[in-house]
Amino acid sequence: MTRIPLVDLAAAHAEVAEEVEAGFKRVIADTAFVGGPEVAAFEREYADFAGLPHCVGVANGTDALELAFKAVGVGPGDEVILPANTFIATAEAVARTGAAVVLVDCDPDTYLIDVDAALAAVTPRTRAIAPVHLYGQLAPVERLRAAGVTIVEDAAQSQGATRHGLGSGVDGIAATSFYPGKNLGAYGDAGAVTTSSEEWATAVRTLGSHGGLRKYHHDVVGVNSRLDGLQAVVLRAKLARLAVWNEQRRAAAARYDELLKDFDQVVRPVVLDGNVPVWHIYCVRVPNRDDVLAKLNAAGVGAAIHYPIPVHHTGAFASLGGRFPNAERVAGEILSLPIYPQITPDQQARVADLLRKACM
Repeated sequence: MTRIPLVDLAAAHAEVAEEVEAGFKRVIADTAFVGGPEVAAFEREYADFAGLPHCVGVANGTDALELAFKAVGVGPGDEVILPANTFIATAEAVARTGAAVVLVDCDPDTYLIDVDAALAAVTPRTRAIAPVHLYGQLAPVERLRAAGVTIVEDAAQSQGATRHGLGSGVDGIAATSFYPGKNLGAYGDAGAVTTSSEEWATAVRTLGSHGGLRKYHHDVVGVNSRLDGLQAVVLRAKLARLAVWNEQRRAAAARYDELLKDFDQVVRPVVLDGNVPVWHIYCVRVPNRDDVLAKLNAAGVGAAIHYPIPVHHTGAFASLGGRFPNAERVAGEILSLPIYPQITPDQQARVADLLRKACM
């Protein structure tokens, strides 16, 4: 039985192996392990890719969120609104600033933040709203701006996605993760903050470098969260291919749509008008999800769940309470199918066939 992984990191590495090896040799020869020319080059290149003037590399995606929140002034006594349907890192980053997490439900069709619920949750203490661009498509940030508060975008799954022709953070600030399985993945943890604001970019860089931009000059209490040279080498090599890889993901998503269009037991993804997704995840909904997942995994299909437990049902945030029926229902039905640039039509046909059989 040939296994079909959820994401094929080995196939991605095969395309960049020579460049990565050469780059590692440069970093080692220069002993530029933290920061250095590779990091500076990657920050310029990723800023250009994002269509923004500023990119600051950090140690991981959770730090990117926390530093972005702190850069815009989020702190104790503030509230930050975010969706219950997200990875816990979004809520963790808010909690680490000392601010209060305020959850709202997700849209029943796209599973992105419910904009009306978010706007209704705004209070005088609301310092920011954190839409999460799940599965590779952007939340309707332009509608959230009606609240008149800062938008801090969680763009960990949307590298290269656009809405009405614009990417993440265009009028504000966005945090992203380069965890290995992302569309742009490092060989370990890494992250970045992108922004149109020089002030916010400087704040992120300062906070992430022990609170200062010069050695032994610590202007504020910061943390140690910096991108290293070896990860920057990997990210530069992959970034040069990201636009093509995203197009290949779009083609794969279109194939799944065609393969599953006549199968009523599978609810296919809904794309918002104006969005061009990058399909970090191809997320469907199925009845008897756990049984279907077990059957697929037993047949060698690396399907998974993003995410099985809404934030308010985790032990860490159970004290928030509340009912978010869409997020709760979605958590019991969603299923992520294998998708990556190198997936073949034959592999996808097999996944679709096994999914049909598992749902019967």
